[in-house]
Amino acid sequence: MPFELPEDQLENTENELGAKLPTAYRSSMLKSNGGYACIGEEDWDFYPIKDLSDRKRISRTCNHILSETASCREFGYFPEGAIAIAGNGCGDQLILLREAGIILDKVSVWSHEDGSISEVAPDFSAIEKQ
Repeated sequence: MPFELPEDQLENTENELGAKLPTAYRSSMLKSNGGYACIGEEDWDFYPIKDLSDRKRISRTCNHILSETASCREFGYFPEGAIAIAGNGCGDQLILLREAGIILDKVSVWSHEDGSISEVAPDFSAIEKQ
């Protein structure tokens, strides 16, 4: 179950990433850290942002975006600098891309089978997260 995320915990993740997350994504995760959405015919589970503020939150955020991104890098084909923010349970990932050190607003799908990337939303506000 998603819960509010303290601003300092989000900032810790941004520091580890070395870049600020897009405004619409930040806003959504601060209100509800995790959740899911249906995009097209796919169901997506959003990875939470790491929250070390107490034991319960540490446990609830063990599959945070940093660990999931590290795991995706082992698949092969995962784009350099991309951040995994959700999975569909079949290996494909919703990702945020980075250009010149800046994390872009657009949300894309990365296919684990062939490494293809396709945009699904111009920014996170276009996704109806549950």
